[in-house]
Amino acid sequence: MDAIRTFLEHQQMLALFLTIALGYLVGEINIKGFSLGAGAVLFVAIAIGWLAPKAAPAPMIGSLGLALFLYAVGVQYGKQFFMGLTSAHGIRANFIAITGVLLAGVVSLMFVQWAGISSGTALGLFAGAGTSTATLQAALTAVGNQEPATGYSVAYPIGVAGPILCLYIVALVMKPKFEAASSGLEFSEIGVRNPDFFGKTLGEIMVALPAGVQITALRRASRNEPASPALVIAEDDVLFAVGPTKEALAKATKIIGEAATGRFIKDRSNLDYLRLFASRPAVVGRALGDMELPGEKAVVVLHIRRGDADLLPRPDLILEFGDRIGLMANRADFPALRKFFGDSIKGTAEVSYISVGLGMALGFALGAISIPIPFIGKMTVGIVGVLLVALILGNVRRTAGINWTMPLSANKVLFNLGLTLFLANAGMSTGANVVNSVAQNGALILLLGLGVLVAIVLPVILLGLFVFKMSYDEMAGILAGATGNPAILAYANKLAPTDRPDIGYAMIFPSMTILKILFVNIAAALV
Repeated sequence: MDAIRTFLEHQQMLALFLTIALGYLVGEINIKGFSLGAGAVLFVAIAIGWLAPKAAPAPMIGSLGLALFLYAVGVQYGKQFFMGLTSAHGIRANFIAITGVLLAGVVSLMFVQWAGISSGTALGLFAGAGTSTATLQAALTAVGNQEPATGYSVAYPIGVAGPILCLYIVALVMKPKFEAASSGLEFSEIGVRNPDFFGKTLGEIMVALPAGVQITALRRASRNEPASPALVIAEDDVLFAVGPTKEALAKATKIIGEAATGRFIKDRSNLDYLRLFASRPAVVGRALGDMELPGEKAVVVLHIRRGDADLLPRPDLILEFGDRIGLMANRADFPALRKFFGDSIKGTAEVSYISVGLGMALGFALGAISIPIPFIGKMTVGIVGVLLVALILGNVRRTAGINWTMPLSANKVLFNLGLTLFLANAGMSTGANVVNSVAQNGALILLLGLGVLVAIVLPVILLGLFVFKMSYDEMAGILAGATGNPAILAYANKLAPTDRPDIGYAMIFPSMTILKILFVNIAAALV
């Protein structure tokens, strides 16, 4: 054992990547549907940190990992975050999270009287149950001693494992169902047979169709041509319709006339289908309605595929790196269209290190600013500044030719890399402290940490699911944001394969982190 410890402590990079590999291996173990996923990296790291305390990498590794993770989340979901601040759903979500965080803070202070622990240890329990390193730093500064570190080191792993276990149990009981990922938009050819529409414009017909159904092209006199709202429809015209489901298109067919399968597909002399990648920086970050598509013939944008979802084209839809664009155009215009959009799969995986470098530098600069708080003193948001700046840039998307967003595939790589480095570093750095604290303080300190965690988790679950009737994936995102640890978000994403956990996390995490920092400063000043 001593030989292994010495070897790991002399090979810190080896120890780091061995921890990551073993963590993901353990995370794949499935016991009756329960597995830790990426969160297992933290617990393996705690074990290795206990075995070989000096094997922990430099703290900068963890800070870099957390910064990359926060930046990826913020840039991806900046638009949804700001929409959530003003929406009824966002206000409800923040109310739920605030209730849990404040209740946990009050419970931690009650333990000073009930259990006889110091106020510093109580604030450390609050920071650890909320898995907030920034809150711990604020508590250490406010108290002026190392007592918060003891409570934090014990409550931190509970703050990670507890919400994961709660999410699993709630999912096991509720058995939530999620909408399957879209396999693509549906297409249909419809012959005009309804006399009510003869002589009407296409714009007038569109008003009568089910939501989401669009007419993109028209076939008349054996010729395909792009559709426009001003076109006057005649009997026997064939319309090319795009819709979200077969059912919606079936309703549209019944309204307009009858199915006319194969007429567009067989004749591609005027319009043919082209699918290409948006990879040229000049088009990314711009709205479809602002683009003047090249070519001598008219071009129809049928759909945009982003990640695993198909989007109907709208004039205000902003193109992103990696979007796959489905077009109907004359074959002679194909080369010009490929050049215009870029059409490079390699370009869809590249990251602009100018935008990432500037964005993260601005984030760290914001985090270093001291903000005066009346009667409390000065406060800094620390690394949360990276997330705040990323959210702003993700909402702005493009500034003076700089695209702040990145391809979805590249964002996921940055997200997972940052998450893994942070969890590995956090566990390896605190493993020895966790074991020592438990050995010294016994089961009491563990129970107190569990009590603070329950005060956060229980209100979020009860208010979210039973008072505000939210879906499971919405509640999971709020819980991940309120408790704060990326491992909880990773597990929520594993259980709920939608984007709602990510959106909830991005919407809640910044404000809850600032609230936790404010709470420990106020509590330290008053207690």
